[in-house]
Amino acid sequence: MSFYNFIMDTTNFMLDYVSTDYANYTDDNQTYMDMSHNVHEFCSGEILCMLLLVVNVIIIVLGVVGNGVVIWIAGLKMKKTVNTTWYLSLAISDFIFCATLPFNTFYLATSDWIFGLFMCRFTSFVMFLNMFSSIFLLVIISVDRCMTVMFPVWAQNQRTIRKASLIVLLAWVLSVSLSIPSTIFRDIQHHLGRTRCHNNYFSQDSHKSIAICRFIFGFIIPFLVIIVCYSVIIFKLRSNQMAKSTKPFKIMTALIGTFFICWLPYHTFVLVELNQSLPNDIIAFGLKIGTAVASANSFLNPVLYVFMGNNFRQKFRNSILSKIENAIGEERPSSCTRSKRPSQVPV
Repeated sequence: MSFYNFIMDTTNFMLDYVSTDYANYTDDNQTYMDMSHNVHEFCSGEILCMLLLVVNVIIIVLGVVGNGVVIWIAGLKMKKTVNTTWYLSLAISDFIFCATLPFNTFYLATSDWIFGLFMCRFTSFVMFLNMFSSIFLLVIISVDRCMTVMFPVWAQNQRTIRKASLIVLLAWVLSVSLSIPSTIFRDIQHHLGRTRCHNNYFSQDSHKSIAICRFIFGFIIPFLVIIVCYSVIIFKLRSNQMAKSTKPFKIMTALIGTFFICWLPYHTFVLVELNQSLPNDIIAFGLKIGTAVASANSFLNPVLYVFMGNNFRQKFRNSILSKIENAIGEERPSSCTRSKRPSQVPV
């Protein structure tokens, strides 16, 4: 077992569901046997561990409540539109992740995985399902906005709820497919009265392949598509000043920027770990922080809906429900758009 794996196993059990553990293709088991007693003193007096525990609790509470409210509003209170279809799916993805996070938080607090092999694999699967589905949905929304700006009349006639639901379904199928490896390489191990839930890759090559695949399909390619869409939107708006409202554009910018900021540290330290270009303790610390920041993305979206709604500062006393409805609702087409003269288009 490498020195890095030893650090990850003895100092951070909860975050081990995204750590790089090569337990099966190393032979240094004696080191683990000698030092494993340290596991019993987990989180006691460790400031970082306690801080991560508090952060997880905040994410769980705000994420479950906030995304639950968005699901209730977009799914039950509002008229179903293309926009609500996008944002409802995004909220469901975040809600599922936040609802499973208590299992890993309990693991962080007790250093003992008591939930069995299925939940060990399922919680890891949900995390990457959330990552892929979130970024794919943001790509879909970006392309939708781009098409609305470039071809307003066509978009007005072709953007249907049925087509939006089919696209969302395909995005979820692709997300599930890319998240399956997180279940294949998860395993539990019993040792000295404790159970650990960890990554159990067959070889270092298999781990590198999966990490690079996640980075390419869950980060690089989606952001290239988003950048192209935003470049087209900005160029079009500046060239003819055709936007009647910048609300949807601002909300999407905030959502995409938040996703980028939250997931960039995690992907960065995963790639750094593959190359071992930094000391092992720095990599371990970076993965802990990166995972916590990535998890925070799941509760930030509902907050953005509230604060990015029209006239938030002027109408602070209005209900949160109305602000969320305002943020994710469909823009009313202008009279010019309805008459097939695209002089004003919502972006």
